[in-house]
Amino acid sequence: MPFFSDQMRRNPYPVYEQLRQQGPLVCDAKQNIWMVFDYTTVKQVLTDHENFSSQVSPDQSKPLDWLVYADPPRHTRLRQVFSKVFTARSSTSFQTRIEEITRDLLNLSIERGEMELVSSFSGPLPGKVIAAVIGIPERDQSTFLAWNEVLHELSHDLLGEQMTPKQALNYQQIQNQLSAYLSQQLARRRQMGQDDLLTRLVEAELEGKALSEAEIMGFVQLLYSGATETTTNLIGNAVLALLEHPEQLALLQANPELAASAIEEVLRFRSPIQTLIRLTRQPVQLHGQTIPAGKYIFAILGAAHRDPAVFVDPNRFDIQRDPNPHLAFGFGAHYCMGTPLARLEAKIAIPALFTYLKQIQLASDQPWQPQTAQHVLGPARLKLRFQASHRLT
Repeated sequence: MPFFSDQMRRNPYPVYEQLRQQGPLVCDAKQNIWMVFDYTTVKQVLTDHENFSSQVSPDQSKPLDWLVYADPPRHTRLRQVFSKVFTARSSTSFQTRIEEITRDLLNLSIERGEMELVSSFSGPLPGKVIAAVIGIPERDQSTFLAWNEVLHELSHDLLGEQMTPKQALNYQQIQNQLSAYLSQQLARRRQMGQDDLLTRLVEAELEGKALSEAEIMGFVQLLYSGATETTTNLIGNAVLALLEHPEQLALLQANPELAASAIEEVLRFRSPIQTLIRLTRQPVQLHGQTIPAGKYIFAILGAAHRDPAVFVDPNRFDIQRDPNPHLAFGFGAHYCMGTPLARLEAKIAIPALFTYLKQIQLASDQPWQPQTAQHVLGPARLKLRFQASHRLT
């Protein structure tokens, strides 16, 4: 199966459709994994915690202390704590800052009439926003973001089978540097609190006890990873989808109130996260087959979002689609807590791009460079041209 080709990473949907019709449960014997491609079963895998475990971190003997890798009841207890300190209300309080960052980033390119979207806009925007949310001082943000970016890149292979010894050493060294830095920041918050997420995490309690530094650091790193990767690819995928469907772009520009609906359709049509991984706890029967215990099962969200049993004319990009029950942020207990922040950033950034950058078009007829991680979909680089204009004020 051509999962690692650039063509597949740009447009996996024809292969998904073929496999869903043949399966929709497929075993890849070479990689010793199972994949499910239909909406109903993907949703089942995400919600059936008795049969499907979330503990799929690279080293099964020592899972990462991240909420996303926890199962109930530990996941339930941790999520209750984190939900109190990272609320939808706290996310919306950053609207003005997101608008400022958006304008500042656009000003770096607007007079030139060209930009590389990912490195100049869709990548820096969520990184700067989440660093501000966490409470990283501005003087330290570039270093903090660089550490996390390296860790994020090195951990893209969730099964941990492609990291060389040198990469593993580099990963551990940077992890140690980041942990030492966050430890210093937490010590300062214990002495004098601030209005930021780190302070709220220091003050939070789990069953009458303060959170451990490992739990706090795991949550901070998870926030960075989820907030940056999803939003970066969401913005890139929105630009691609709207440029490929000019009639929908014209509809959006004529009806700005459709921005929220357009973002939901991008999340379905070109889901930033294509795959979520679970581990079978025991033998499981699905679609007349038995998946043994201890096997990885890949729930292919991108395929589920094109399932004609749930979505009418699923290969059509329709910014007015209703209903739109996509699973782009997960479902059930593991539904992404950063969803309100990601939606807010996209709701500000995407209309701003098409409002302030006039006559946007792809700068090259050559195929664009896709992300390399198999579980995500989006451009790694996307060169744009537009009509040069004056700086925004």
